[in-house]
Amino acid sequence: MGTITDFMPEKLIIGVLSSLPDRFVRVEPQLREEFGAIDYSSEELAFTYTTYYDDEMGTPIFRKFYAFREPIDPQRLASVKRRSNKLEGVWGEAGHRRINLDPGLLGLGRLILASTKGPGHRIPLSEGIYAEVTLFFRAGSYQALPWTYPDFRSEAYQKILKDIRAMYHKQLKELGFSVS
Repeated sequence: MGTITDFMPEKLIIGVLSSLPDRFVRVEPQLREEFGAIDYSSEELAFTYTTYYDDEMGTPIFRKFYAFREPIDPQRLASVKRRSNKLEGVWGEAGHRRINLDPGLLGLGRLILASTKGPGHRIPLSEGIYAEVTLFFRAGSYQALPWTYPDFRSEAYQKILKDIRAMYHKQLKELGFSVS
């Protein structure tokens, strides 16, 4: 029988999608207020991987990643997703989202994204929120799974996630966790 231990805290990240570039400037203070200090902010990346959001959000769409300084208990992912969904509603206009927030947890071995969609490969967390292992880390890079979204397979996202992972690894050492 294994020994039950507490979960290692993980790095909260949020990918923000918007077709209105000023939204990134406007959303950042609210993300800080909700989720704490931001220690990583990516450049704005063109989101050309799907047209799924075009009708609702307009075009062109850009994505920007934020990572938050304090690693969190992974058990909080469902509540983070519920809070991010409420923020999407606050920034909506005429019944349409103008910002899409995709929270996730970056651990040393994988990236988990939260979702309200629940097909077979997603794990129910609580109150209608699911978790999906989107990427796993092996041999120095992130590996895609059959359901990994095309944008998360991209070289640009891989670099961003590896940069955030390096920050997180250093934080864990500073917090006294045994990591290799």
